[in-house]
Amino acid sequence: MSDLLASALGRAALTTVALVAASAAFVTANVAREHHAQAAVARTMTGGDPDRAPAIFRRYGCSGCHMIPGIPGADGQVGAPLTDFSKRVYIAGVLENRPDNLVAWIVSPHSFSAQTAMPETGISKQEARDLAAYLYAR
Repeated sequence: MSDLLASALGRAALTTVALVAASAAFVTANVAREHHAQAAVARTMTGGDPDRAPAIFRRYGCSGCHMIPGIPGADGQVGAPLTDFSKRVYIAGVLENRPDNLVAWIVSPHSFSAQTAMPETGISKQEARDLAAYLYAR
């Protein structure tokens, strides 16, 4: 009788492990699909490529001032954190949060706020679109 019980418990344990693994795979697949969909929408909204953004953030030193999700070492405390950017109402407190405004802000922040600490970096409009796509995709 104890062999039968051990065998039944073993099967139940294996079934439980299999169900947990399948559930984890399902959640992971859905998260990946959701991220891919968000990136596609961000590309359409901005005309940018979020995959190019990490190198651009590093090239222009954005991570020195901003906390940027998904960018290693981007833990700056000078500028606002760029987490959940798509949920914000305003950009730097002065512009409605829209893709065209974000690109314009990144390219020329002093055009909108003479007192901003954000520097004029010389970034191109296409590079700004790539950064905007990244921020809206997260």
